[in-house]
Amino acid sequence: MTLAPVFLILSVFVVLIFGYPVALSLAGTALIAASLGIFMGIFEPAFLSAIPSRLFGIITNQTLIAVPLFVLMGVTLEKTRLAEQLLNTMARAFGKFPGGLGISVTLVGMLMAASTGIVGATVVTMGLMALPIMLKSNYDVRIATGTICATGTLGQIIPPSIALVLLGDVLSNAYQQAQLSQGIFNPKAVSVGDLFAGALIPGLLLVILYLAYLIFRANTNPGLTPPIFNQKSVTVSEILKSVFPPLLLIMAVLGSILIGIATPTEAAGVGAMGAMLLAGLRNEMNLQTLKQISISTTKTTSMVFFILIGASIFSLVFRGYGGDELIEYWFSSIPGGAMGAMFVVMIVIFLLGFILDFIEITFIVVPIVGPPLLALGIDPIWLGVMIAINLQTSFLTPPFGFALFYLRGVAPAQVETKEIYKGVIPFVVIQLSLLFLLAWYPDLATRLPEILYS
Repeated sequence: MTLAPVFLILSVFVVLIFGYPVALSLAGTALIAASLGIFMGIFEPAFLSAIPSRLFGIITNQTLIAVPLFVLMGVTLEKTRLAEQLLNTMARAFGKFPGGLGISVTLVGMLMAASTGIVGATVVTMGLMALPIMLKSNYDVRIATGTICATGTLGQIIPPSIALVLLGDVLSNAYQQAQLSQGIFNPKAVSVGDLFAGALIPGLLLVILYLAYLIFRANTNPGLTPPIFNQKSVTVSEILKSVFPPLLLIMAVLGSILIGIATPTEAAGVGAMGAMLLAGLRNEMNLQTLKQISISTTKTTSMVFFILIGASIFSLVFRGYGGDELIEYWFSSIPGGAMGAMFVVMIVIFLLGFILDFIEITFIVVPIVGPPLLALGIDPIWLGVMIAINLQTSFLTPPFGFALFYLRGVAPAQVETKEIYKGVIPFVVIQLSLLFLLAWYPDLATRLPEILYS
């Protein structure tokens, strides 16, 4: 059994370390490796003939059409100041209570995360909106920065999010591949809707744990999260006017998927149109804003699909060198069977989360490790939720978590980096606690899909 797949993976990471674009690094390294293999007679050229059909499959993939639509929905809510208005209203409603501002930031961050699903966008947006208010209100720096970083990463696990759409599509392909390798020629399917249902309870549980921590700190030491008294009171109608429309939009999108009346792509279209109408009704939409929304949506969508094309070429060459067989052999020899292999994969993905974004890990790592893990009997929905929470924890963990760097980039100069690191530690502990709870009790992820789609 050749070790060429190992050298192929190492070569990609070396190229990435030198700063080359991810999509070009994946495709370029794979094509160079394939060319060398053909020259040396150790790679079958017929594998490269499958590239056009793979690219055509990406273009015609109905599930992936949801990506630009969900991006449009999230960018619209971000660019039209709807999130800022929502935060101001929630802060006025809860701010008079100890820890109330932190609770408001968590709830608004949850809605923002669900609508965007991109860690960088949510952390930066919440950092610009909420951090100055929290510091001006004499919030403890560590609690303020930790809350913003933690809520900004919720887009990894709370549906509907782009991260779960991409992960669901990749896991669906991996699950079918795993079943075919076992001689099952009428394979079961797992959909993005299944993963949405599986992630819902763990995601909401995580938000509840965040809120419980903030309430606990506010009650044990009110001086760390003081109430705000010098602000205008808010009426019930103002709360409903700010909270109800975006909440209704997200519930309509997610609900239509969960109850089976719409596919993720159809629901994403409803969400995108609803966000545009919502912005228009609030007079937040103009030609300049529409231009910014269009440019941002196009850039993000292009990045996702460009990486997907590069990853598709890379995985094809990886399989051509027998990489899938090598990974399956290694997993079968790990002590502890399927759970031992799962533990190793979780550690590797956690460490890769320090240097790679969720899109890159989803398209590079999951197609490699997914089929062998699923062939060992791992539930695909549980695996997807575990990966999402694991990546979320990685993006939050010092010293290399992406969320920390994003907040550092927009935080005032007086906020020290070490304070940001200290602030996220309690939330990392919460994340790890949920991860171990989910590992011990997989029904948290698998029970709701079974009820909905049995």
